[in-house]
Amino acid sequence: MEKRKNILIWLGGASFALLCCLCVWLITQNISRAKSENEQPRTNYYVNVLATPPLPETLTFCGEKVPLDDYTVREGLDRELTAICYQHSTTLLCLKRSARYFPIIEKILKEEGVPEDIKYLCVTESSLSNAISSAKAVGFWQFIEATAKQYGLTVTEEVDERYHVEKATRAACKYLKNGKQQLGTWSLAAAGYNMGSGGVSKSMSNQSQSQYWDIYFNPETARYVYRILAYKLIFENPTLYNVRLNECDKYKPIPCKDIEVTCSVSNWYTFCQENGMTYKELKTFNPWIRSSKLTVPAGKTYIIKKPVKQK
Repeated sequence: MEKRKNILIWLGGASFALLCCLCVWLITQNISRAKSENEQPRTNYYVNVLATPPLPETLTFCGEKVPLDDYTVREGLDRELTAICYQHSTTLLCLKRSARYFPIIEKILKEEGVPEDIKYLCVTESSLSNAISSAKAVGFWQFIEATAKQYGLTVTEEVDERYHVEKATRAACKYLKNGKQQLGTWSLAAAGYNMGSGGVSKSMSNQSQSQYWDIYFNPETARYVYRILAYKLIFENPTLYNVRLNECDKYKPIPCKDIEVTCSVSNWYTFCQENGMTYKELKTFNPWIRSSKLTVPAGKTYIIKKPVKQK
């Protein structure tokens, strides 16, 4: 009996010792596995690394040298470049839209004798969209109603040509060429597009300065040309600024057929049915149409764009 008792005690002690060893082994394995996992690079999640966008050594705007050796200019550009690089969704959409709208804008800029860099002013103004600002500036080029009419755009209850990309681009060219003639440089003309040429001229006179880079402006105008330059750098060097955008991701131009309208249209819905297009297509490709009807004066012709069905 005593012998059996001793055997049971021994077996109990051995079992306990074995259990302890098993626990120690499991703990050791878990520690080793955790250490190994921590040492391995993780590939199943994205790490957003913050990095300063590179600044160029030299830069021009509309053929005019940007004085990057001035620390206020370098830091002003760095601020806007950093902001635009990290506003990912807006910047990507601008890049996608540029494939559709830059060919239209570039052609008109060339015809009007305006430097191609001005297309980035349009990006700055509206992100290449028919935006409406809090000040009721409208369209790609953000014209207020009075200025639009001054530069030949029609703005009525039925028609608002601020939404017409081609016509608004020509009006913007006229405005900027006038600004360049009055103020002396394209950078000052661009500043005048933001605050008005009169305001820029007054600042130049009060401060006895003739260059945008040397003038103290209100915060919005002070940042304006730098923002244009930042878009120029990113659009012209997308890989350098870590943009990943395949050619197939860009919004391609959509072929359209022109329909001449020389008589008043009493109902656009009926017009669409008669011309084999949807009302959605009419409004998408002709956003300057602002009413359900159109009054056409004698001798006037409107061009309606109808998308061509792709086979």
